[in-house]
Amino acid sequence: MAHDHALHRPLERLAGASPIAALDPRTRIVAAVVWAFAVVSFENLAVLTAAVATALLTARLAALPARATATKVLMMDGFVVALLVLLPFTTPGTPVATIGPFTASAEGLHLALAIALKANAIVLMLLALVGTLEPPALGHALARLRVPASLVHLLLFTVRYVAVLTDETARLRTAMRARAFAPATNRHTLRTYGYLVGMLLVRAAERAERVLDAMKCRGFDGSWPMLDRPRLGRDDAVAAAVGAVVLVLLITAETALVRTA
Repeated sequence: MAHDHALHRPLERLAGASPIAALDPRTRIVAAVVWAFAVVSFENLAVLTAAVATALLTARLAALPARATATKVLMMDGFVVALLVLLPFTTPGTPVATIGPFTASAEGLHLALAIALKANAIVLMLLALVGTLEPPALGHALARLRVPASLVHLLLFTVRYVAVLTDETARLRTAMRARAFAPATNRHTLRTYGYLVGMLLVRAAERAERVLDAMKCRGFDGSWPMLDRPRLGRDDAVAAAVGAVVLVLLITAETALVRTA
């Protein structure tokens, strides 16, 4: 139970049966990467709006829960909202509005909207295709895609033991409160938090050594055997064909609209 929340309840646990779930994890990862690179290259707002609509449709096909998905997307939007607000006033171009001493440009507004649409289109597609994968399935798929083993191990161990570090942090903070620690804006608080981070790193290093020794005792040689033999099927071929058609249509529309602009 202590480690169960390490996965932060991946969307696969909340999503129902869907056509996306039937696809090979490798197909989903490759499709998400290709989609991200394609969307980043788009500049026309109409094409980007169509990309967001496509991502929403994919999320619908993946049977993602609306509330959980919206929460994750809004969390991402919160990181870029400051940038999007400042861009119209910091990008030179044709003035469209004036607020006090600041003037917003049409080019800056276009850039801000383009970034917002790109971010939402990519994040929605990632949640639909990759966010619904359990970490072990994601790690095995990455390994079969020839991603370096060290990166795959780092991903899986991070997911596995992030809850352990969270629990350890909670215990240390409880010990601090038991000693009447009250955070404030002073040197004592900064020093105490420094001790907290240092102790957390020390205990994490000790736990890592114990885990490594335990794995070596069980014959770990730097690689994990994968007993499953996934094969690309008809569903993967159909999904790849449909995805290719959608991307070709979007790229064609982008090229045509850019030429006529």
